[in-house]
Amino acid sequence: MDNAVKTKIDYEVSQIDELIDKSDVLISLCKNKEPDFIEITAVGGILHAFYNGVENIFILIAKSLQFDFTSSSQWHRNLIDFMFAQNNFLQADLRPRLTEYMGFRHFFRHTYGYTIKWEKCSYLFLELPDFWKLIRQSIVKYCNESYGTASASL
Repeated sequence: MDNAVKTKIDYEVSQIDELIDKSDVLISLCKNKEPDFIEITAVGGILHAFYNGVENIFILIAKSLQFDFTSSSQWHRNLIDFMFAQNNFLQADLRPRLTEYMGFRHFFRHTYGYTIKWEKCSYLFLELPDFWKLIRQSIVKYCNESYGTASASL
């Protein structure tokens, strides 16, 4: 992995860290009450941004390994398959949840905010910080093993 890729991954990680940090107030609020229309729309935007950030990191890694994941209309799924095939880069038990985040991202991009149902996405949102910690650990481990040293935010 070259320094430019590592720098881009580091940037994406820092952006997701900030997203999670800034989402803490809404996560706390949603633990105590069902979100209203504006809050559920914000939840959708946060979940969408989270998965986009994770996918951006996966794209950087896949490209650095010369994997052509864009050869089919199912490239999002192909990318996840590739990431799970990389020397235990991600723990197998993370796959179902990661796939759910991908599915929510697809849903959010093709719907209106008022159609989001809290009961169908609450666990994705409320467990977001813990899930990010697991994914982040895998990314840090991969970068350290591939690049040899940790950077400031990783």
